[in-house]
Amino acid sequence: MKHPREVLLGAQAALTRLPVCDHYSGVLVRMQKSLQLQAEMMQEFGVCVFDATLDCEDGAPVGGEAEQAALVSELALGAAPGARVAVRVHPVDHPAFEQDVATIAGRAGHRLSHIMVPKVETVQDVIKAVQAIDAAGAKHLPVHVLIESPAAVHRAFDIAAQPRVESLSFGLMDFVSAHGGAIPSAGMGSQGQFTHPLVLRAKLEIASACHAHGKVPSHCVVTEFSDLEAIKVAATKASRELGYTRMWSIHPAQIRPVLEALAPSDHEIEQAADLISAARNANWAPVSHGGQLHDRASYRFFWQVLERAHQTGRHLPDSVELYFGETSCAV
Repeated sequence: MKHPREVLLGAQAALTRLPVCDHYSGVLVRMQKSLQLQAEMMQEFGVCVFDATLDCEDGAPVGGEAEQAALVSELALGAAPGARVAVRVHPVDHPAFEQDVATIAGRAGHRLSHIMVPKVETVQDVIKAVQAIDAAGAKHLPVHVLIESPAAVHRAFDIAAQPRVESLSFGLMDFVSAHGGAIPSAGMGSQGQFTHPLVLRAKLEIASACHAHGKVPSHCVVTEFSDLEAIKVAATKASRELGYTRMWSIHPAQIRPVLEALAPSDHEIEQAADLISAARNANWAPVSHGGQLHDRASYRFFWQVLERAHQTGRHLPDSVELYFGETSCAV
């Protein structure tokens, strides 16, 4: 019997399903702790629930860029088997960019899940990044892109269309700063970023660009890291209202609230499992379930609910758990 993903998603079945949380750290002790926490939570949940992204852009002291690149390479090489480790390099127009990529992709490319490229403005920036990664011998390595300016938002659909691009992230702070004071500082807060029209428009544009090209939209950070309710509310809004399927964290305490907010509820999981089981028993023909008529269009939605439940480490009913493979953090 064919797997539901193959039946319902067709060509989309090959698309990458990323962990719903992308956790950033740049100081040695914090990077070490993030890798340790990733391994511990994989054991707890039975699946890799967040990426550990090691930072060269903001994590490197001025003048210490080469040392930081060497450090994150060694950390990636020493990560646990199957760990999902990524690196944020400097922007393509920064003097340290080429050295970053040559060192990191050249030494540790085979251990990385992707490379994050910040401050991408154009398709040419993506092409330059891909060429540098390929020249370092990591032609398999996906690229994640950080959209941080009005011009980049304008080009989001073209950037998302690039084959090596796997995900677009929204850089809230730089985006607000790029407006020369036209957006008040409240637009960077956990509440204002969901109400200011220019910020909201940018988020929607990025999410739409990603979904148009089968890429993963990743929501920006919440800087109020000690306010766990604020990040849970922000993650819920990003997921339920704006279409984001992934979100950043900058403090370990933010990871679990992101997981909780981006996970489907117990009711949604039960409903999806019941319907997928009924559809499978009908050999994927239309069925009447719960007083409603369903066919493959709605089956596809409910299957994706189950995939998201799996990605967030939620318990799955026995009737559908068999569709999800062995525990792994690997790409």
